[in-house]
Amino acid sequence: MWYWLVKYVFFGPLLAVIGRPKVEGLENIPDDGAAILASNHLAVMDSFFLPLVVRRRITFLAKAEYFTGTGVKGWLTRSFYTAVGQVPIDRNDADAARAALNTARRILDQGKLLGIYPEGTRSPDGRLYKGKTGLARLALHTGVPVIPVAMVGTNVVNPPGTSMLRFGRVTVRFGKPMDFSRFDGMADNRFIERAVTDEVMYELMRLSGQEYVDVYAANLKNGAAHSEGETAQPVARFPETAAG
Repeated sequence: MWYWLVKYVFFGPLLAVIGRPKVEGLENIPDDGAAILASNHLAVMDSFFLPLVVRRRITFLAKAEYFTGTGVKGWLTRSFYTAVGQVPIDRNDADAARAALNTARRILDQGKLLGIYPEGTRSPDGRLYKGKTGLARLALHTGVPVIPVAMVGTNVVNPPGTSMLRFGRVTVRFGKPMDFSRFDGMADNRFIERAVTDEVMYELMRLSGQEYVDVYAANLKNGAAHSEGETAQPVARFPETAAG
């Protein structure tokens, strides 16, 4: 109930006025059944504008710590994240990556829409960064379609590093569902996982018009790109294997 109240009563009308969202390709969202919505990530408000324009509920993964706080602050934090469609990662497994995968699979097994940001963190400068292969691992294990989503203009409405909102125009562009059934039986192959991830990132680059940088955004933020032999220079195109 809280999800729909937040969407249609509290935040939705405000965001509709501030961001004047324009939606393209909404027909690519299935009326029912599981799917992964793989989106670029420009601003915190991506997680608000994306659910705003989709009729079905979208579930995102969140740190378990957001749901385990005590007292009034803990209750408010837990209520907020629940209201905006986020669920805690099951941390019974000591392996954080496997715990996230297991939680995501559980959501998809229930026939829900799962929202994922393949870059793993917000873009530090508006460019599109290298995707992490957890997306591909999930898609290959579950066999559900991946729908690429381009968020455009959310970093203008919600400038990075601030909690303020400004008037602007947000575009949410949905690409056609991507089917990776041709890789059946090849899950957990790291080369296949990288190829699938890069294929999704290529679609995000095409839909968003962003410049692509073959570096993990988190590494750039941490100043680790150079030490890992990566380059922060943009690349003109994807390798042929990555483009499918």
